[in-house]
Amino acid sequence: MKIRPLHDRILVKRLAEETKTTGGLFIPDSAKEKPIQAQVIAVGSGKRDKDGKIIAPEVKAGDRVLFSKYSGSEVKIDGEEHLIMREDDLLAILD
Repeated sequence: MKIRPLHDRILVKRLAEETKTTGGLFIPDSAKEKPIQAQVIAVGSGKRDKDGKIIAPEVKAGDRVLFSKYSGSEVKIDGEEHLIMREDDLLAILD
């Protein structure tokens, strides 16, 4: 299924978290937190300023981003978990 977010929204897929600490200990599923890193899948056209001009988003499909824990709305697309969020919910682009 093809999807295109509206306005300043972006579609992201969470990246898998590490299952082992740097010291070599395994983290049980009950202690894991949801990852806050994701890969951008699709980007909307941008939001409008007060003059009506469209401001293009800074992120593009394929970027790795960092976002706050409780941002976005969870959706299932083709059986996979994704998040749709506003560009303002992003904290950083990872290089």
